[in-house]
Amino acid sequence: VHLTESGGGSVTTGGSLRLSCAATGESLAGYCIGWFRQAPGQGREWVATINNNGGINLRDSVKGRFAISVASDRRSLYLQMKDLKPEDTALHYCAAVKLRTYCYTSDYNRGSWGQGTPVSVSA
Repeated sequence: VHLTESGGGSVTTGGSLRLSCAATGESLAGYCIGWFRQAPGQGREWVATINNNGGINLRDSVKGRFAISVASDRRSLYLQMKDLKPEDTALHYCAAVKLRTYCYTSDYNRGSWGQGTPVSVSA
């Protein structure tokens, strides 16, 4: 599966953005799917994931602010972000892996990744 992110941009604190990830080649059915991010000078971290059984996991720092969802045709993945903070500034990636029902974050290293879309939040 080939993934392409869009929707990133620059906002001020408290702003909102909706990231999209389009899947081509095949649908995301049967995949664990998720959003990850990498801030400048830092390592990559997971943000939100949906397991193959539909279970959703959100990083503590984004709970109540971010929501992950997948289109009914399983061709697109979304990350709705609200109440953005400067610490959310990062290159955001979508990823997908078809390995098992419940996927560990390390499993995504064996999957497909998009090229990333930048999110910048200024104070």
